[in-house]
Amino acid sequence: MAHSDTTAGRRPLALVYRGPASLPGCPEAVAGLLASGPWDLDVRFTGPDEALPLSAESLSHAVLYAQPGGGTLSRAYRKLRRQRRAIRDFVHDGGRYLGFCLGGYLAGATPGFGLIPGDTDQYISSPGATIHDEGNTLVRVSWRGRPRTVFFQDGPLFVLDEHADARVLATYDNGTLAALVAPFGGGRVAVTGPHPEATDGWYTDHGLPVHHTRDLALDLVEAVMQG
Repeated sequence: MAHSDTTAGRRPLALVYRGPASLPGCPEAVAGLLASGPWDLDVRFTGPDEALPLSAESLSHAVLYAQPGGGTLSRAYRKLRRQRRAIRDFVHDGGRYLGFCLGGYLAGATPGFGLIPGDTDQYISSPGATIHDEGNTLVRVSWRGRPRTVFFQDGPLFVLDEHADARVLATYDNGTLAALVAPFGGGRVAVTGPHPEATDGWYTDHGLPVHHTRDLALDLVEAVMQG
């Protein structure tokens, strides 16, 4: 059973991946989000150059593992495939997985950790997509039925199996799935294609108007922490 040291009076541990399968700024944005939320989490980075390596042992002390944005799926999976079983076991035994953009892709199956009841694909390649390149930009979504504009950089869409047990949080303008939460064994998985965790600097660095979407990011985390 995934666990934390809460029995010893310590705050629940949340691990955020930082390493070659992420890009600078992405892990820090996720860590900042988790640390500033209402869950009283002890947020630590995990990865090959961090004090806590990404391993079954490290995960056994955590309640949540977050996979932030990064580069290409194929390269990232090559860096992380040795941890696939540890991550799957962690979630199956009651842990929480939180995936943003690349972390959403990695929750799929081809390739990936196989955590969602279905798979992922590129939104920009889908019929009716409003974006057609891999640049940093804005994307319109319907988040719990409300129109929002969110930072976006070649994020995934999610394809669910028939009769999949999942709750859709957001859709893109073409009706494909942009964010969802689903059970995996005794744990839960929440994934998003866009970047609701993006800081103001992400927008201004790319000459984009700032959109404040922290409420969406908090909603995503709350959805995975429930239960």
